[in-house]
Amino acid sequence: MPVHTRARYKESPLKAASAPQSPPSPSPSPGPMRKAGGGRKGACGEPRKAGPAALAERLRHVLGAGAAELLRDCGGRLRGFVQDQKAFVIKADSKIWVALVFAAFAGVLHWYHITTIFENDRHFSHLSTLEREMAFRTEMVVLASWYRIYIAVMDFLGIQTKTCWTVNRGEGLRPIESCEGLGDPASFYVAVIFLLNGVMMSVFFLYGTYLSGSRLGGLVTVLCYFFNHGECTRVMWTPPLRESFSYPFHVLQMLVLTYILRIPNVNRGSLIALCVSNIFFMLPWQFAQFVLLTQIASLFAIYVVGYIDSDKLQKILCAHMVSLLLCFIFMFGNSMLLTSYYAASLVVIWGILKARPKFLKISGSRIILWLLEGCAWLLGTVILKCLTSLMFGVADDAHISNLLKSKFTGYKDFDTLMYTCAVEFDFMDKETPLRYTKTLLLPVVLVIFGVIFKKAVKYITLVLSQKDLCEREERFNHGELVYHVLQLVAFTVLGILIMRLKLFLTPHLCVMASLICSKQLFGWLFCKIQPKTLIFGILALMAIEGSANLQSQWNIVGEFSNLPQEELLEWIKINTRQDAVFAGAMPTMASIKLSTLRPIVNHPHYEDAGLRARTKVVYSMYSRKPAKEVKEGLLKLGVNYYILEESWCIRRAKPGCSMPEIWDVEDPVNVGKIPLCNVMSKDPRPYFITVFHNSIYRVLKIIKD
Repeated sequence: MPVHTRARYKESPLKAASAPQSPPSPSPSPGPMRKAGGGRKGACGEPRKAGPAALAERLRHVLGAGAAELLRDCGGRLRGFVQDQKAFVIKADSKIWVALVFAAFAGVLHWYHITTIFENDRHFSHLSTLEREMAFRTEMVVLASWYRIYIAVMDFLGIQTKTCWTVNRGEGLRPIESCEGLGDPASFYVAVIFLLNGVMMSVFFLYGTYLSGSRLGGLVTVLCYFFNHGECTRVMWTPPLRESFSYPFHVLQMLVLTYILRIPNVNRGSLIALCVSNIFFMLPWQFAQFVLLTQIASLFAIYVVGYIDSDKLQKILCAHMVSLLLCFIFMFGNSMLLTSYYAASLVVIWGILKARPKFLKISGSRIILWLLEGCAWLLGTVILKCLTSLMFGVADDAHISNLLKSKFTGYKDFDTLMYTCAVEFDFMDKETPLRYTKTLLLPVVLVIFGVIFKKAVKYITLVLSQKDLCEREERFNHGELVYHVLQLVAFTVLGILIMRLKLFLTPHLCVMASLICSKQLFGWLFCKIQPKTLIFGILALMAIEGSANLQSQWNIVGEFSNLPQEELLEWIKINTRQDAVFAGAMPTMASIKLSTLRPIVNHPHYEDAGLRARTKVVYSMYSRKPAKEVKEGLLKLGVNYYILEESWCIRRAKPGCSMPEIWDVEDPVNVGKIPLCNVMSKDPRPYFITVFHNSIYRVLKIIKD
């Protein structure tokens, strides 16, 4: 927990972690340079070259005067064309370089912003290795194998990777060793995440620039992101989340997809880029498949109404299918991917594309055709997903379906309550749209949404009236903009249902805001008002609330401290065997696994059906079940020690969300009895004995028969 104090100070450096850095070797001398127009000349005079006048005379003699004049005129035109094209290329290159420089600046600025906020909040540079690991708590355990490879390479090259200091913590606490540099695992981990999210902001600038056709659009995207930073990301507060690794590649994927939708002919390089970005988006975070499902649905919708042809959609589907299969391989055969709604949707849409001629035979009416294709996609996806899940016996994503069911009905079970009782998985709070409005993000995007929607309706009207393609293209044939509108609708639905998914909605709002600079949408307005005047006026109004939001982030000053958990981890290291098995709350188990390397039976990756079943057995300690029944369940899992957190008996985010109340839904037979956790806090015998306790944690050792 962050404590608002700064009692720590560094006294002296202790040591460098690896061999001292060798002095840099002198840079190699530049290689031979080729001079333009040069060449080796012979000692004796070479045959004399014919001059321009002589060449002209020979041409007149060979071709005749008229042909020679025509050739000279063509040559002059060719030279003029080449010079014009050269000037255009130089001008285009300069524009690209300016955009890249601005993008790099935006990336560095965002990296500095999140790094500074994180340091101000945690005082991370002055924490010990153990404290840094406790600060992460959740998913940092995936780092170990990657880091071993990295540190081995650094040691082999003799590069100094960290410097250690003695830090005086004050308040009567013993001094600790605090290391800085990429050789420290936690520092390396955070540095990689923050660097990746800095690069993400560079991609956002390029994204806004490309979508709007103006560098001002990139500026609008970046500033909107900063002005709504607290609604866009959690990386500065909780860097080790899987979304911190995954989301930057989603931004890149959306940019590549926008490029593919805009160009008339899809090239192989763009499809490879789409495939690679898909892979890096899905690998760290299994929820990515649901986001890609909304993307495929949006693409299918713009195909149905005629914004893209079947050939382009098939190429996009191929890239998605290849990336899905590669992820399946890289994740060691994770069958959840192949039995997902995303995979089913890809197969069904491919089948619809192949069966399009048959749909045309059924009905000549476009509206009926659209309805048939839409119903075929929806029903086909659901049926195929259910069949594949039954065939492979996979129930890993069943909790997602139940979670969505609970949003629209009164359905409740243990797993859904574990999600919905957490604030981030509840419905979007009412203050969020208000915060969007105060920074003018929502009003600007609503205007853009209205303009695109109006143009799209006119286009669809022309399609239904059987107008020819040229007339429709003159009206509005920008499928990438319609796709972004549909994707915005999908992200809005996700964000309203699950507040955590604001991380997709808010950044996409920022990207959509860049279209305020689009001449395609607002060219008529820019003829009356200077575009820069309008854009900078809007940004100035946004900055009123946006600067206040940034200032509130900069004003946060704290220091991480969790002495009870530090005592627990130190006790485990000293007093338990290396093969002792632990069970308890998922966040605490992640810390035990990371800091003590002891085996655990449950952890925060809740997507796996088997893990959910084990966690349910572990959390029965907070139910009203008999102690003997709970003990037997833990022994079946091979547990030696149980970490009981007494606060979990009474803590609840809202009514009905304490652990005993959640268990009342799952276990109505024991309703009304005293929660077992309260009994264990007073006297755990005869099935358990207390071997350690402090103000937060109580370690119960299971007595075996």
